[in-house]
Formats: sequence, structure tokens, C-alpha cells
Amino acid sequence: MKQRELSVVLKSEHSTWPESWTNGAGCIRVSTALSESSSIHSDALYQLTKDVYSIGMEPMSYSTLQPAVCKKEVCAEESQTLLKVVGSVSSPQCSGEGLCFSDGRRKVDYVLVFHHRRHGSVRSFASNSVSHDRISVVSNGNFPNAAGSDAAAGRRGSSPGREAPIVGEVFVELGGAGGNVLTEPADHEMDLIRQEFEASLQEAGLEIERDRELKTHGQRFTRVHAPWPVLCREAEFLRIKVPTKTSYDLKEESGFGSTMSTVWRKINQPFQPKVPHQDHERTKFLTHCFSRDKLHLYNIPSKDTFFDNATRGRIVYEILRRTVCVRTCQTIGISTLIAKGVYDAAFPLHDGDYKVIGEPEERNDRQVLHDEWARYSAFYKYQPIDLVRKYFGEKIGLYFAWLGVYTQLLIPASIVGIIVFGYGVATVDTNIPSLEMCDERLNFTMCPLCDGACDFWHLSTACGTARASHLFDNPATVFFAIFMSLWAVLFLEHWKRLQISLSFSWDLTGIEDDEEHPRPRYETILLQKRQRKEKNFKKKKNKKKTEPEKLEDGAVTGKDRWRQKLLSAMAAGIPAAIEKLTWKDRLPGYFINVSSILFMFGLTFSAVFGVIIYRITVSALMAMSPDPETKSNVRVTVTATAVIINLVVILILDEIYGAVALWLTELEIPKTETHFEERLILKAFLLKFMNAYAPIFYVAFFKGRFAGRPGNYVYVFNDYRMEECAPGGCLIELCIQLSIIMLGKQLIQNNIFEIGIPKLKKLVRAIKDKGSAEKKMEEERPPQQWNLDYALAPFEGLTPEYMEMIIQFGFVSLFVASFPLAPLFALLNNVIEIRLDAKKFVTELRRPVAVRAKDIGIWYNILSGMGKFSVIINAFVISFTSDFIPRLVYQYTFSETGTMHGFIDHTLSYFNVSNFKHGTAPQNLEQGDITVCRYKDYREPPWSPDAYTFSKQYWCVLAARLAFVILFQNLVMFLSLVVAWGIPDVPKTIVEQFKREKKLLVDVFLREEKEKFQLIQSLFSKDATLHPSTNPGQVLPLPGRYSTLPPGPTQGSAGDGGGPRARCRAASFSQFTRNIPPSPRNENENSRHTAV
Repeated sequence: MKQRELSVVLKSEHSTWPESWTNGAGCIRVSTALSESSSIHSDALYQLTKDVYSIGMEPMSYSTLQPAVCKKEVCAEESQTLLKVVGSVSSPQCSGEGLCFSDGRRKVDYVLVFHHRRHGSVRSFASNSVSHDRISVVSNGNFPNAAGSDAAAGRRGSSPGREAPIVGEVFVELGGAGGNVLTEPADHEMDLIRQEFEASLQEAGLEIERDRELKTHGQRFTRVHAPWPVLCREAEFLRIKVPTKTSYDLKEESGFGSTMSTVWRKINQPFQPKVPHQDHERTKFLTHCFSRDKLHLYNIPSKDTFFDNATRGRIVYEILRRTVCVRTCQTIGISTLIAKGVYDAAFPLHDGDYKVIGEPEERNDRQVLHDEWARYSAFYKYQPIDLVRKYFGEKIGLYFAWLGVYTQLLIPASIVGIIVFGYGVATVDTNIPSLEMCDERLNFTMCPLCDGACDFWHLSTACGTARASHLFDNPATVFFAIFMSLWAVLFLEHWKRLQISLSFSWDLTGIEDDEEHPRPRYETILLQKRQRKEKNFKKKKNKKKTEPEKLEDGAVTGKDRWRQKLLSAMAAGIPAAIEKLTWKDRLPGYFINVSSILFMFGLTFSAVFGVIIYRITVSALMAMSPDPETKSNVRVTVTATAVIINLVVILILDEIYGAVALWLTELEIPKTETHFEERLILKAFLLKFMNAYAPIFYVAFFKGRFAGRPGNYVYVFNDYRMEECAPGGCLIELCIQLSIIMLGKQLIQNNIFEIGIPKLKKLVRAIKDKGSAEKKMEEERPPQQWNLDYALAPFEGLTPEYMEMIIQFGFVSLFVASFPLAPLFALLNNVIEIRLDAKKFVTELRRPVAVRAKDIGIWYNILSGMGKFSVIINAFVISFTSDFIPRLVYQYTFSETGTMHGFIDHTLSYFNVSNFKHGTAPQNLEQGDITVCRYKDYREPPWSPDAYTFSKQYWCVLAARLAFVILFQNLVMFLSLVVAWGIPDVPKTIVEQFKREKKLLVDVFLREEKEKFQLIQSLFSKDATLHPSTNPGQVLPLPGRYSTLPPGPTQGSAGDGGGPRARCRAASFSQFTRNIPPSPRNENENSRHTAV
């Protein structure tokens, strides 16, 4: 293993150290031998820095990281030197104000923000004088040398009294004790971490620029630029697909299909957004994973624009998230540093302002998205999904594509729902059960609705409820429930096809999931676990501390002990054995998760039960009111107020459950962000699903089913009767509950919260910054793009956006049989939601990192599960909540005429008023001549031998209800399988294009191999002409047609004794720019040539 010398030079112009320590004027040089695999960022060097700090010298920022205030000419000279160092060609002036470095040429690909403080109660002094103390590290080049360091070193070296720096020497400035700038000790530690992190970024090839103005406190911005070599290296590592020079024309339809396509395009023309470069849809360029060996294959008009801004930001983010801080804090990635407070934020920049100032033809992508997508006036246009994907990345592009497909398919569902509702309106006057309930001549005397205070009442007073119930509870509702179940399957199948089409057009086919680094909390817990192990190990080791001294002489000498310590210090920078958290480490988190989720379920049920108690008590109180108008409006008032209370409770618990789900997921300590997001989604969905649908489930399946009968009611707290359904059935109450909760959530939570709260925060921030801004308005320059983007809200993921749409999908699919207008209200909401989310992403949020994603992830599984669950729910709603089955059974089994006449009388049972329990009968019972009253149930009359038991009709209806559930489920499931089978997952055109592209790529590479062979053959032929062989028996054979084996001595002559055969790898064009001397013995014995 190679060895190199690491020299650490401590310099001080005012050194007070003893002369015996120094190796010159104010200088100490410590040298040690390091192996080639050792890292300079080891704990040994860091310990040396701490020792220097303990004698009164404080490390400050690397001089190469903090650009000094210099003239433009000097800075431009250093920038040009840096471009030459990294091998980047000179680029044109960077377009966009505030998007480039100070030289005006290098793009700002990423911005790191940290808060700089210069005040505190506990202070330490850092030198601000001319004299600085420095640590100089001399290595073989592995330590980062920023561009322009030579020039800067030259300027420092020209100062009197300072020795010129040597090549490969990197300076770490150390503040003297005589300064007057105050620094917090915690901030000083953060500075060290930032210095190491940014030095590692420079070592990875990135270029860094910091703010030049020296503020006493406030935000500091570090701009990061990725030069062309770094972009190429990372693009190859990330397997980013880029367009090649080869293109082909998409197959055009012919005949009747072509005519229909043309007509459809003309019809759709007004609905298309005006996005530039949309006229070349019929031509497609082949794409291939980027490789630095195949640059000649790619269509590279300019190195500055070949990778778009989103791709550049993603590449820089990949470097940021895997960069390691070993010496200072032992963490990986920018996310960990943000969590620890080292940086406040890190984000890529937007493409300038979203407002168009110049000519409309010169709009950037952000301005195009704002004008054609993020305006409410563009609600009728299609979304520019390709441009959304280009600007924000595939993950956000897939979300908006999914939302667009969902919204489009709500149009036919809304139309059918309106037709079903219209059918109910058209037939309400001819519906026989409603007419019978409204007929006062039938004079059905109903039993009291409460004990004591309530009186007997006539069924005709519930005429309005019965007529309203028919609007939603009619024969067309069954058809609509079947239609919506098939609609859910059709929606998922259509989205699956579109998702595959987008994956093909966005070059996502065949990509592998990116390797993810551990989350900051996982690293912290793992580090604590490792420290506990080390602490226990040290305790055991301390017991045997004196054992080496008791050994025989020569076993452990002082020199060996010193060498052992040195090797331990050098190995400190090498990562320890790979460890991970086990289920034992997560067991407390799992226990808290289970218990907390059960507690939240109990809290949800308690809220529902509390509203039930409210309904019961308010109904009893209003029934005892002497005002007849109050008594007549008891049911309407109680239902409306109870639903509003439910809505408020749901909105409050939604916010609580979102925070609780986040906290519970943190307790599980997921390793990666993907695992964290999946577990968070499952918990949040489970809690919010129960919260939103628990009141609806109660009304649909439990209300009125456990209330009992007159004379034997079920009581709550021994005083209050359980509530019953309205005379027209519980379906109308379910409709009211569903409509108010759905519309309330959409209006308040999804729109007012999303629009109002961000604007309120922005207003508060503007008022807070108004005073300081007015003072500095004249002094400061206009804000740069990074200042404007930092003032925007951070992007917090797509989980809230998906969650509100999934809950809405449940309202549309689960209980749609009770509310056919739900798809219409969902459609109106989504038209606004798309533009609202678009405006938020374009104008109010920082630009998120472009993340690749092949699909919408776990959300598809949730949608699929809800689609299957909706079939069961709708079957039970139709059979048990509505009166569809009882009407059907009566008409075909018990009706004498085969019509619905007499249905109301058939569903009402008799009760003898003399059987009321004491204290529960109406107060005016003795004054009237009423002997029996009616109640809705299938029970035997009081004169029957089995009085008040379930009648034969009850069991017939129950059997029919269960049979309908089974029939409905199997029928819908069968039709769903037919629909899924009939719609292929992959469109035929995509299959054909995929095969065609594969064939064209094979032709491209075969042509390349053939050109390589011809070039190799010409080179060897030229070499043979210039240097004829001295051996007349040696002949240069011609290689095969497509062989990549270069011409050469393939076999030895008879006199050679059979020497080794020369082998050659498949070459690239870059290998032919230099002479390769034939050295058969040094060839790789494992290399093979390929023949096609």
C-alpha cells in the first residue's frame, strides 16, 4: 500500500510557544505517514485542531470558501482559472438576473442558507485583525483545493513577514485572541461543520460562492454550481436518460382513424395550452442512459443547456445528500445538517420571476406555467403535463397527471348522477309510497318520539321528508351504484395505462430505484446505540487496563503502545462495521404506536357518541318546549346542528391526527425517506379515514337499529332514548350528513385553509419585515433570486395533496348510492383545486428537487382497496339503509295487486298504548280515545299470540337483503374483472414504439462497432505501412466483419514457440487520440472481445 506524508503546519506571527517547539519562526510541523486509503478528515486531525484551540487559537473558515471582497477583475481571473481547472469550456453569459455567480457565467444550481449570529451572553473572541493564525495542511492532493487558491495564496504570500505557500498547501484560518468580534460557541461549532461540509463538496467537484457583504447577523447564502465534468459523472452514475442524435417519426394513423384524429385535434385546439415547442410531437429522439464514453452519440447543442435546470438541481442534491461530515459531526447528507440546525434550508432556484416583463416569446418555463397553467382563467384548458414534469420532476408531474385523469373521469360520473337525480325529481309526484305518506285521509297515528313530553303525531306531517327521500332513494340509485363501482375500476385501469404511457414518454422505463441514505433521526439513534456499545466496551476494557503492565518484559513496550494509539487514531476516520437498528430498538415505538392508534380510534368514537348524546338531549328538550313551531322543527334543527358540529370536530381532529401520525412515524425510526413516507401515509390515512367516515357509518348502518320498540326502548344513561330514523328512512339523513361534511371539508379545509393561511402568513411576514426593509431600501441592492426564493414557503411533500383527494374519492365512491350529486361537487372542487395547487407550486413554494418516480406509489394500492371496499359499502347501503329491498319484496311477494299500493301500511306495526311503561306514556293519553299507535318495524301485533316479536315479513326482507348483497357484490366484481381484462395495461402503440426504439438502438450500436472496427483497421494498416515487419512469415490477418479485436499477431510463428495472444477490449473513440503501444504481456487476461 502506498504511503504519503501528511504535514500539518501551525503558523503564528505572534507565537508565544517555546523555541524548542518551533521549526522556524512561529511554525510547528508535524509529519506522519498515512496509507493511501486513509482520510485526512480523521478524528486524529480533528483532535489536533482541538488541541490548537485549547492553547488560544480558534479555527475560522477556509480561505478558499469565503471569498474576500476583491475587485471584479481579480474575481473574474480566479473564476476563469477555476473553469480551466475543472476542464469546462467557456460558456456564454448566463441568462436570468440573480441566477448566476458573480462572474455572470456559471449557473446557480443550488442554494444553501444558514443564519449567522454575532451576539450572545456566552462569547468567545475571533480575530478580526490583519494578522491571522493558520493551520496549513500539506497532502498529496486529496484535500480540496478550490479554484483561485493559488492567486489568493499569492496575495497572502506577498504580505511582508509571511512565507510563500507551497504547492498542495491548504490553509485553515485560525483567529487570534486579540480580536473584537463576538461569536457564540454553538455557532462556532456550526461554522466548523459547514467548513468541512463545503470542503467536501469542493472535493466532489462542485464550485461554491458565498455572499461578499459582511453582515453582523442574518441569513447567509452559499451558492453551488456543478461544472460540466461533474454533471457528466453524476448523470452516468444516476443513469439519467438523455436524447441521442437519432430520431424517428411516430407512426401516423391512416384512413378513417386519421380523419377522426384530425377532427378531434381541431376540436381540442382551443383547450390546449400555448406551450412552446409543442409542434414537434410527431418526431421522437431515441434516449439512452448517459455515458461519458458515448458523448458523440448524444445531441449536445450546448453544454450549458444539455442538462436542464431541474436535472442539474437533482444532480447537485444527490451529491449534497451523500456528502459525509466525518471530522466534526459524523453525519451524512444535507438533510441531517438541516435537522441539526447547521443550515436553515437548501433548495434549487426558480427560473426567475413568474411575471412576464419583456416579450411574451422570451418567457421562461416558470412564466409559461404561470400564464398557461396556474391561472383560474385557464380552468378549461388541459394541463401542460410535460412542462410540469420538466420543471418540477416526475413525482410532481405524476400527481398532476393523476389529478387531471381523476377530474376528467368525474365528468361522465357527474352527468349520470345528474340524470339519476333528475329521474327522482321527475317521478316524485308519481311515487306511490310518498303519496301515501302525504295522504291525510289515511290518518296513520304514530307513537310518540320521546317519553312523557311528546304526543302522538300523524304520519302526514313527514310528507316533506318522504318526498325529499325519493329524490335519492329510487330505482335508478341501484343502477348508479353499479355504474360507480365499474367507474372506479375504469378509472384505475385508465390511469394504469396513462401511467405506463407517461413512463415511456418520460424515459422512466427500466430505471432502478435510487439508493437512499438513512434519515437524520435514524442516524442519530444508530449513533447513540454505537456510543452505548463503545461505553460498555470501555467499561470492560478499564477492568483490564493494568494487565499489559503485568506482562513479561518486551510483550508491550512504550513504542508499541504509541504505535497502537496512532493506528487507532488513523482508523477513526474509517467507518465502523455496518450496524442497523433491530426490532428490539423499535419495540417501544411500536408499543406506543399501537396504543396511540387505539386511543385515537376511541377518541373518534367518543366524538361521534358525544354528537349522538347531543342529538338525543336536544331533541328531548325541544320536544318539551311549549312553542308548537319549535316542536314541529325538532328533527330539521337537530340534524342540521349535529352535522355542523360533526364537521367542526372532523376539521379539528384532522389537524391533530396529521401531527400525531407524524409523531408516531418518527417513533418507529424508519431508515429511509421512502419507508417513512409509506408508514406516515398509512397512519394518516387510517386515522383520517375513521375521522371523516365514522359519523357517516353511524347514520348508514347503526342509527335506529338498536332503538328498540314502544314499551321496550333502549336508553342511554337510563334517561334518554336512543334516536330513531326519520319516517322516510335514514337515507335522507345519510344524504344530508354526507353532503354537508363533503362540501364543508372541500370549502373550508381544502380551499380556505390552502388559500387563506398562506396569504395570512405572507401578510404577517411582510408586516414584520416592513420596518427593517424601509431603513435598508436605499442602501441595499435589489433582492436576488435566492433571496426571493428563500422568502417562499418550503415544499413539504405531496402527502397532504394526495390525502384530500383520496378522502374525496371515498365520498364519491363509498356512499355514492345515497348522494348521486357527489361526483358533480367533486368535479367543481377539483377544477378549482388543480389551478389552486398549480398557483401554489409556481408562485408560493420554493422549487422542489426533481425526484424520479415510476408511479404514484402506495396511493394506487389505497385507491384500489377503496374501490373494492366501495362495492361492499354500496351493497349494504342499498339493501339495509334504503327501502329498495322492502319495496321490491312487498311488490312481488305480499302485494295483492302487484303494485306499491298499501306499502306504507305494510311497513308499520301496531302497539297497544296500554302497554307503555309507567312514566313513558304521553301526558294526554287518558284524555284521548287512542288505543293503538303505529311504528315502523316488522313485528307481530299486540293481539297475536307472539306479540311484538319479529314477523314473517321481517325474515323475508332480511333474507332478500342478504341475497341482494351477495348478488350485487358478485355481479359488480365479475363486471370489474371483465373491464380490467378488456383494457390492456400497456397501450398497443407504446408496445410498438418500444420495440421500434429497441431495434433502432441496436442498429446505432452495431453501426458504432462497425465504425470502430474500420478505424482500428485503418490505424493498423497505416502502422504496418510505416513499419514493415522484419519477419517475412508474420502476416497481419484481417479481423472478422463485426469483430472488435484489433489487427495484430493472433498467433506466433513456428519459431516462436507459440507466444501469448494479444487481446483488446471494445474501444471507444477517445482511446484513438493517443498511441497505445503493443504490450501483450500487460493486457488484462480476463478481457474478452465480442463478435456480433
